[in-house]
Amino acid sequence: MTAAPASTPAPPVAPQEGSAPAPQRHTPIEDVVGLLTGIVLVSLGLFMLHSAGVVTGGTAGLALLVGYLTGLPYAVLFVVVNVPFFLLAIGRKGWSFTLRTVITIVGVSLLSGLYALPGVLGGLGLDPLFASIVGNLVIGVGVVIIFRHRSSLGGFNIAALVLQERTGFRAGWTLMILDGAVVIGSILAVEPLLVLVSAIGVVVINVSLVLNHRPDRYLGY
Repeated sequence: MTAAPASTPAPPVAPQEGSAPAPQRHTPIEDVVGLLTGIVLVSLGLFMLHSAGVVTGGTAGLALLVGYLTGLPYAVLFVVVNVPFFLLAIGRKGWSFTLRTVITIVGVSLLSGLYALPGVLGGLGLDPLFASIVGNLVIGVGVVIIFRHRSSLGGFNIAALVLQERTGFRAGWTLMILDGAVVIGSILAVEPLLVLVSAIGVVVINVSLVLNHRPDRYLGY
């Protein structure tokens, strides 16, 4: 009786050209560090805008606008104007996303108030055009980081993400449309030149989001 020949191991299968590696989930530590980084950047950008008296889009811009009209702290208003959108987040995105969003919004609000304290940043005399461009770029980077760690800034962000997932229409374009409406409304509280400067900033942040927030390219989640 002859022994059966030893089986030859199959050669490794080379990955097909053009194939992408499977997405890898962020670890809890990566999520914490990522969200903290996004919160710091967004709150800093908002503080720059508020210091220069300009607005931006989304519920952050809406909070700034209402703050200019009423004199109420925009850090508090940022939380208040987002409350109705939490229900949409629960129904469409689930509890995990909603809780992350609540933490993000509260964190941004707390840090925005902290920056204004004497000895931290206090009052900054920033040129409005500089503040609008740089502040919105800083916010845009923070928003991309926050999106990639399954959170948002609430409000329009939630609506834009839901629409992107349902239809493929990029979140950046949706935000640009909604943000434009907020900037137009700022005519009620901001002088025309600052409205124009604010509009430039809105274009800057949304073009940044369109170019950098590409779920079809980014593999982590």
